[in-house]
Amino acid sequence: MKKLLLPFAILFLLMACNNNTPDNNVVTVTPEAVPPVIGYTVINVYPHDTGFYTEGFEFHDGQLFESSGSGVNLEEKIQPEHSSSFGVVNLKTGRVTKKVALDSTVYFGEGITFFNGKVYQLTWKNHTGYIYDAKTFKKLGEFSYPGEGWALTHDSTHIIMSDGSSNLQFIDPATLNGTLKAQNIVGVTDNNGPVPNVNELEYIDGYIYANQYLTNNILKIDPSNGKVVGKLDLSNLQAEAKKTNPDIDVLNGIAYNPATKSIYVTGKLWPKIFEIKFN
Repeated sequence: MKKLLLPFAILFLLMACNNNTPDNNVVTVTPEAVPPVIGYTVINVYPHDTGFYTEGFEFHDGQLFESSGSGVNLEEKIQPEHSSSFGVVNLKTGRVTKKVALDSTVYFGEGITFFNGKVYQLTWKNHTGYIYDAKTFKKLGEFSYPGEGWALTHDSTHIIMSDGSSNLQFIDPATLNGTLKAQNIVGVTDNNGPVPNVNELEYIDGYIYANQYLTNNILKIDPSNGKVVGKLDLSNLQAEAKKTNPDIDVLNGIAYNPATKSIYVTGKLWPKIFEIKFN
């Protein structure tokens, strides 16, 4: 009987040894690094039109332009007198000289961008965007898109759009004569995964900078893969703006002045515009 049990004992030992052998096929996943904090210095402070619920912010031909949303279907904080419009910001007074105004009983104006002699403007829930001549501001056309319109910027070849999700849509402007069709969609991610509420956009030196709605953060995004590679925390600027008006809304608005290499930031109903430079 002992002789019959011996082969089984040897087989059991061999199986036990095999089970303890390391699996060379196991893949080790390295966690994503936390995006580094980007420092900044405030260079100047300017007044801001508190009647503008900031949606778009951009320099063009040496002038700062701003777009605003209206009082249609909005949160309680936003008053009906805030118009859906965009125009030129006077940095001495903060007032905006309107160039285009939408019907605020119908449209909530969103982001704008200037590209190749034209201005592109989004609306929030109307699924409609508009195209204007960048000098005369005469309407040239319109386009439609599914979902919501939040913000616009551009690189050398594409209009880049956010819709409030974690996605950035890259669009050939030549196709903006009907229904918008993205050539490419890039998902924005950080160490925690997809980043929601990607809002107002600005393209600076090969990177996309984006406000993250309902936070005081501006994200630096690699457009090739959507990775967040840096983060600015502008909580101090919001606190400074609240000293003048405690009822201000969230941070929103990034405008890059290529002539001075500085960035202008503000927020919805803020009394101030801050000119900053990265450290």
